[in-house]
Amino acid sequence: MAMNPVMLPTQPDHFPEQAASFALDGPAGKLETISDVAIPEEARRGTAVICHPHPLQGGTMHNKVVTMVERSLRESGLDTVRFNFRGTGESEGSYDHGNGEGDDLAAVVAWVRRVRPHDALWLAGFSFGSYVSIRNAVRLHADALISIAPPAGRWPFEGFELPRCPWLVVQGEADEVVDPQAVFDWIDGMSKKPQLVRMPDTSHFFHRRLMDLRGVIKHDVQPWLPPLRQD
Repeated sequence: MAMNPVMLPTQPDHFPEQAASFALDGPAGKLETISDVAIPEEARRGTAVICHPHPLQGGTMHNKVVTMVERSLRESGLDTVRFNFRGTGESEGSYDHGNGEGDDLAAVVAWVRRVRPHDALWLAGFSFGSYVSIRNAVRLHADALISIAPPAGRWPFEGFELPRCPWLVVQGEADEVVDPQAVFDWIDGMSKKPQLVRMPDTSHFFHRRLMDLRGVIKHDVQPWLPPLRQD
């Protein structure tokens, strides 16, 4: 992401050609949003929307894991969109236990599909953000999904259809917030399992392991990448 994204008006009618900050219309009010673009010669026909961790525990779109996921996907050729859930940062509304946050994600995805109708849509999330993106991946017709430290055992992962698109889960084995074994057991119970990467000696916030996370994401999503934009 550029250090100083250009400011745009609310609900731009095109995908910005450089890093940009703007507001989108959400179901509970304005949603603070930042977009960025891949290097033109490496750009692919895909856009990734990335969800941040729990807003009541300090989670925002500026979280270091979120920004590393964004960087990894942008360096892989995808354009990116991050946003603050309702009640976070400059986003309007108030926290809604993951329910309204799913509608926030849907509003951002609707904008992406309007301005990039021919792009593959990827979803990604960290912690609470991975819960929101997993829960909504099927209804939003995600083409690929990346889940970092999904909070299995802390949030209800039952009662909704699990995605069947290409799906990467990255879980630290020394996670002090999400129980790693609960994540592994959850995945073991699936009929169609995601691609799981277990990172030894890695905490919830990937302290001293952020560059390793970057490498994992860039390597493991390579086979799923959409074609180059100039093709």
